[in-house]
Amino acid sequence: MTFGFTPSPAASSPTSPTSATWSADSTNRLARMLEPAEWSAAGIPLLRNPREVVSGLHTRHLPTPATAIVAVLDPEERLMASASFAHRASAVDGWVFRNALLARLRRVIPHDLRRRTPVRTAVLLYCRDGDARWTPEDGAWMWGLRDACTLHGLRCGAYITLTHEGWQVLGEGRGGRRPSADTRAGTLAEPDAPPPRTGGAASDLLRRAAAR
Repeated sequence: MTFGFTPSPAASSPTSPTSATWSADSTNRLARMLEPAEWSAAGIPLLRNPREVVSGLHTRHLPTPATAIVAVLDPEERLMASASFAHRASAVDGWVFRNALLARLRRVIPHDLRRRTPVRTAVLLYCRDGDARWTPEDGAWMWGLRDACTLHGLRCGAYITLTHEGWQVLGEGRGGRRPSADTRAGTLAEPDAPPPRTGGAASDLLRRAAAR
């Protein structure tokens, strides 16, 4: 015996309350999303050495797909605090992502809302499946990061994706093959890679991450 369900004409009508609610919700979600051009035009500060920042965060947190890492850097690009968490949202919504990021920031570092000008910068690294091209999910994370930084008194910094192809700073065009979503602990070095740089503020991030 087969059972089925046929929606009523009112439920399927474009002017029904259910349809109108769904349409409004979809419109709101689209508004809580940033495209790469909008992100680039927002004046997001560039990382001096994104490869060292990415490698340091990867060493510290070893992310797998659907893992977000939010980190706070001081003016010299030294890591002050970071938190990672798995986030599989049922819907792509910058408001939901903002709340998740803000909750982690509040746990790991005091806010800077009393400062007239932010001095610390938050960056976000998101490890996900798929290729390196921008997706609506990336746009929602961008919106969420920017809003979370405003509410925590921080400068909004780089948004970095980590995929099976490698890492990429979205909106900047800078990236590399390693680390990637497939990289595991102790496998960062490439056979043909030059010796790692030592010294400098960004290098402190790697040393501190490796010591933990």
